[in-house]
Amino acid sequence: MSSPPQVAVIGGGYAGFAAAVTLARGGARVSLFESSRTLGGRARVVDALDYSLDNGQHILLGAYAETLRMLRLVGVKPGVLETRSLALVYPGLCELRAAPLPAPFHLALGLLRAKGLSWADKRAMARLMGRLKRQAYRVEPDRPVAALLAESGQTDTLSRLIWEPLCIAALNTPVSEASAQVFARVLQDSLAASASASDLLIPRVDLSELFPVPASRWLAMRGHQVRTAEPIKAIERHDDGYRLDGDPWSSLYDHVVIATAPYHVAALVEALPAMAPVTACIGALRHEPIVTSWLAFDGPVHFPDPMIGLSGGYGQWAFDRAALGGPEGLVGVVISASGAHQEISKEALEIALVTELQEALGRLPPLKWSKTITEKRATFACTPGVIRPATSTPEAGVWLAGDYVASPYPATLEAAVRSGISAARGILKRCGLKESAFLLN
Repeated sequence: MSSPPQVAVIGGGYAGFAAAVTLARGGARVSLFESSRTLGGRARVVDALDYSLDNGQHILLGAYAETLRMLRLVGVKPGVLETRSLALVYPGLCELRAAPLPAPFHLALGLLRAKGLSWADKRAMARLMGRLKRQAYRVEPDRPVAALLAESGQTDTLSRLIWEPLCIAALNTPVSEASAQVFARVLQDSLAASASASDLLIPRVDLSELFPVPASRWLAMRGHQVRTAEPIKAIERHDDGYRLDGDPWSSLYDHVVIATAPYHVAALVEALPAMAPVTACIGALRHEPIVTSWLAFDGPVHFPDPMIGLSGGYGQWAFDRAALGGPEGLVGVVISASGAHQEISKEALEIALVTELQEALGRLPPLKWSKTITEKRATFACTPGVIRPATSTPEAGVWLAGDYVASPYPATLEAAVRSGISAARGILKRCGLKESAFLLN
């Protein structure tokens, strides 16, 4: 019997662990390397002021089928996700809640009952969804979301409170630049799919504990290696495989999955000439930031829902962490994509966000402390016609995984997980193995 393929995974985020788990289930031997001591990549926990905070507040959707499957595989209990029917709540402005009915009636009735939207707003929303459905959710030629909204006669209120926030949250790209085709795919898989697909799944644990840490334990229990605080500097090709500069064991690998942020790829493959077109493609990607301000109040903050929208200021979404198993008075405010908030100091931004929360929720307790975390290159800019690299590369034994690789999806946790699974299955197929051969592992 031939020995199992040896595979190195560089990067301990969601893509890397999705690849590692899939490879292990197919019979490969996996060694995963993470340069940080903390697992999760760009979706990880940050320790601050005796609190464990996420570097950015993420939500999942019921449509995230592969992410949810991965969570089940590594033993994550369903209770770690607060599952709520779709609710877009702007206190005092707008409230749209999906009804407890099968699709498409859940959204249709929710739209009819929506508060703060006129009949013109509701007709416009139905018109856009109907148009996209007739076109099989294809937008040809691809163009900015703003153009699609204008063409379909979307009202200012609907654009401001529904479409623009959803687009920026999903694509992390301003509507004036965001791909209408990718946005249409998001709407197809969430609002236009089953009722459960539009459910909001809000983690009750930090992002490291949600998947990377359980996946690390799952791999270790099956004899695979997860090595933290061991940065890999380069991939070196040898006649019989690949070695990693930074691997203390100088092991030989049949395949390598690069599951780092895209801007780390070039340095890793500098010694592999065949990778030049890939690094050029990655180098052409633009990036967008995500800012998360954590605000800790000295007392409870009363939210109408665990997640509310903010409009007219800097903040976009606010989360009541106390309603999600966190400490009383802790609020996370998220600002996706580039914008005016980048032109002021963190201190000024935090003061403005407290004011915006007070306008939405009423009088607040005194602020105890605040911390703003900025991921300057959180995702690629999801613009029309953007060219993203494939999972497989011209270097036969080197694979890419990450939310930026080519797919119909924007840079989300689901895209990252799917890319890792795709890379792993490509390796297993090339080695004559199948993931299903180890379903019970």
